[in-house]
Amino acid sequence: MNGATPSGAGLTPHLVAIREAHRAQMDRLGLLRRPWVLLGGAPDPAMPDALRASHARVDINNSGLAAKRFGWGPADLSVRRPVESWAVFPDLEARAMLWFSPRPRWRQHWKLLRQRKARIGALVSMHPDDREAVNLAMIGPEMVGIGELGKPSTGIAALCYGLFLGVPEIVLSGFSFARAGHSYDTLARPRMQIAEDRYALEMLRNDPRVATSEPELAADLGLRLWAP
Repeated sequence: MNGATPSGAGLTPHLVAIREAHRAQMDRLGLLRRPWVLLGGAPDPAMPDALRASHARVDINNSGLAAKRFGWGPADLSVRRPVESWAVFPDLEARAMLWFSPRPRWRQHWKLLRQRKARIGALVSMHPDDREAVNLAMIGPEMVGIGELGKPSTGIAALCYGLFLGVPEIVLSGFSFARAGHSYDTLARPRMQIAEDRYALEMLRNDPRVATSEPELAADLGLRLWAP
């Protein structure tokens, strides 16, 4: 789709059903019609007060740990991949969680109940296969031939998810191809899926709803730089 919001034409009935079900869930949570700011894991995220005040904050994996250190409060939505460790941020707080997980919902609820320090409101789940179908609908089928994995990171998947549902604006904060490591990881381990994420953003950058608060990312990829 190269950044266009799917209208239904060209989508499989399964994808149309997924979109409508998730639009309804996000609408009930008050997140469908609000602009989002995605908090990625890059060190030193650019998150102006005005941006936090005007946008729903969506934390990617364990980036909420950095938000907690900054005193930003719980996320409106936490987006989590299946294998993300709870040991890094056991007291995660979010008003809702979107969990990309192959487990049945009862297993996901059981897993959350075992995280005794975590405080999660509503649970929204999506199978990883459906996540990748949404990614391909937004980015294009050529994505599967890019990089080592052929699929983007959780952060870019969250971007595709929001665009797919019709969220009015999505701003990327804490996304970088220049800064190594993660804001919640003192070991400065390299981030994966760089080629995949770069390709995806190149495909999505002309969508007027996509912006970034990171000047270096805007200059690097030609993304719109968010301003109040």
